[in-house]
Amino acid sequence: MKQVQAVTLCWVLVLVSRLGARDGFPEEASFYYGNFPPGFSWGVGSSAYQTEGAWDQDGKGPSIWDAFTHSGKGKVLGDETADTACDGYYKVQEDIALLREMNVSHYRFSLSWPRLLPTGIRAEQVNKKGIRFYSDLIDALLKSNVTPIVTLYHWDLPQLLQVKYGGWQNASMTSYFSDYADLCFEAFGDRVKHWITFSDPRAMVEKGYETGRHAPGLKLHGTGMYKAAHHIIKAHAQAWHSYRKKWRNKQQGLVGISLNCDWGEPVDIDNPRDVEAAERYLQFCLGWFANPIYAGDYPEVMKDHIGRKSEEQGLDISRLPEFSLQEKSYIKGTSDFLGLGHFTTRYITERNYPSRQGPSYQNDRDLIELIDPNWPDLGSNWLYSVPWGFRRLLNFAQTQYGDPPIYVTENGASQKEHCTQLCDEWRIQYLKGYINEMLKAIKDGANIKGYTSWSLLDKFEWEKGYTDRYGFYYVEFNVRNKPRYPKASVQYYKKIITANGFPNPREVESWHFEALETCSINNQLLAAEPLLSHMHMVSEIVVPTVCTLCTLIAALLLMLLLRSQS
Repeated sequence: MKQVQAVTLCWVLVLVSRLGARDGFPEEASFYYGNFPPGFSWGVGSSAYQTEGAWDQDGKGPSIWDAFTHSGKGKVLGDETADTACDGYYKVQEDIALLREMNVSHYRFSLSWPRLLPTGIRAEQVNKKGIRFYSDLIDALLKSNVTPIVTLYHWDLPQLLQVKYGGWQNASMTSYFSDYADLCFEAFGDRVKHWITFSDPRAMVEKGYETGRHAPGLKLHGTGMYKAAHHIIKAHAQAWHSYRKKWRNKQQGLVGISLNCDWGEPVDIDNPRDVEAAERYLQFCLGWFANPIYAGDYPEVMKDHIGRKSEEQGLDISRLPEFSLQEKSYIKGTSDFLGLGHFTTRYITERNYPSRQGPSYQNDRDLIELIDPNWPDLGSNWLYSVPWGFRRLLNFAQTQYGDPPIYVTENGASQKEHCTQLCDEWRIQYLKGYINEMLKAIKDGANIKGYTSWSLLDKFEWEKGYTDRYGFYYVEFNVRNKPRYPKASVQYYKKIITANGFPNPREVESWHFEALETCSINNQLLAAEPLLSHMHMVSEIVVPTVCTLCTLIAALLLMLLLRSQS
């Protein structure tokens, strides 16, 4: 109980130190002009399954997402697949040119486990073409002075591991992942110095094992996600220890994990129940994975709530698995940095869900999430622009987990498919607000080393298909060669990178106008794309066909001429 009280006090101190006046948060509305620390790393990100395509090429095995998208109607909006996605597998040099154009310091991307190990098991088969592909990609990045930040697992588990062993429901997955990670350290660790084991595992297990909206599409309410998370945390720790034991002295790299969490703000900061509910929201979101890694065990509030509800549901043991004393010691401290992803904020208030409703993640938390109708709506049904929540989350993580080095590994905003306008002023405003709140967090004392904006390209967005567009570059998916077009936000982000912050009001204001000026020409090019595509089709299909017919007619006439002469 004392630990719960101490954590609550810590959380409240972080919250209250940022509040000031409640109405409209005027202290948050003031823009802070200044620079990021020297050497601050600016980047963009992507993931293998969302961008590469080439799903069955050059020896790649199927992933759970290949199986999920191919298995029937209704699982993905528009019944889309990522079979070709952005054709990133074939457009490496083109996309690296985009990185150079943006002047980024680093590029965060993921490796495809089934592209490297088609069956998922290293002892069975290593795909040399997959090794060569990523090796060439890393070399090309370094040649362009772009630092690779490499994610080992971004949701695309080899399908054969799911079929044979039940995927992350099986404890053996920790060993298979460790073997896979060890292969990656061995093959690429001489050049890669920043490793992320897992990307946003909370969303992965909640949507993959609780709601079934993501691969592998299981609905094991209130049990499956906790079991999968338990194995993922142990797999992360095993990979970290393997790197420390075998590779760190030689390669001098860092290994961390990327955890995504929205900020949870109490509806009423004077109501202790709302404050506790908001803290519970953060512990069930961020603390679920961060607390074992930084403190050795699950948050007490998770253990208490899930344990009590499990008992009320007639179970002998809690639905939340337990770590042994040996496992707690083994997991604690297994992170050289904290990767933190963040997109939006929610207001939180308490709501007691009766245990008789059955086990579920939602019921275990005993809270509801609300939005302020005045928050800017970016066209998505979940993402609202609330920059001040970003600063609070960064300060919470800094205080909660003992001042770790933090890399912001995902932050961005989506755009609906029907909005093909390249003058994305709303994204510029999002970038400006969120990056400025990050600068304020650094001023507060947060140890933030780098920022990854999400994402480089429009790409396959999981169950939403191609409807949500997060990219700095618009991708025309309906055209065979998947052309890329820069949005206005490319120029704006580039200005922030070049200045390493926000120098003064006049200059920052000029960035806005300059960025919007550049997009009008690109909009004209995009509008002309159907005509260009048609002309391309003519040149590729009609012209060769006509030439072939002319050749055949000429040959026929020549044959008739020769016959008449004979």
